[in-house]
Amino acid sequence: MNSDMAILQKAREELQQVLVQEVLQALKKNQIDAFYVSNREEALKKVLSMIPAGSSVGYGGSLTLDELKIKEVLKEGHYQFLDRGRSGVSAEEMFRLRRESLLSDVFLCSTNALTRDGKLVNIDGIGNRLAALTFGPKKVIVVAGINKIVDDLEQGVKRIRNQVAPLHARRRGWKVPCANTGTCMDCRSVDRICGTITITEFPREKGRITVILVGESLGI
Repeated sequence: MNSDMAILQKAREELQQVLVQEVLQALKKNQIDAFYVSNREEALKKVLSMIPAGSSVGYGGSLTLDELKIKEVLKEGHYQFLDRGRSGVSAEEMFRLRRESLLSDVFLCSTNALTRDGKLVNIDGIGNRLAALTFGPKKVIVVAGINKIVDDLEQGVKRIRNQVAPLHARRRGWKVPCANTGTCMDCRSVDRICGTITITEFPREKGRITVILVGESLGI
């Protein structure tokens, strides 16, 4: 790398850290604990350090968690892992595990968007992840890549409707218009994945939610 490119890269990294610190401080001001780690390996270690042995652990569907490979660790560890993703799980058992996760000691998930002023923006089809984020589990740990940061709530919703949802629907093969168009069509499909939206601004229970911000792109 020549000197000009090295200087440019250093400038990018420095400005990213300015953004990171802004978001971390905003989250803490909003009564959400927040930490920064540089990569997914450090994120995995941080998450595991926050889960006491013997804890019941539920989770919301998340490509970010998949990239951390944390489910494999939880399956082998000393935890009561509510694993609804294992093979052979019936629809009835899936529903039961989703409900049990609402009473878990620790709930893991990501967020669809994270605003610069420390708000979590999320949209779900079924709503189990949003329910757990809002109330139920004793502790919620949110892992988010740097790519999830947006300027404000409006940009957060746009990101979800016109980037996250279309990609997610297409990879799943769901029959919704956005999977074909790449943008939200405000559909009324039975497979619609934008059923409920939540904005986590200021949880009354300080520290119940912890955000681990990772210095790389994760998930969608």
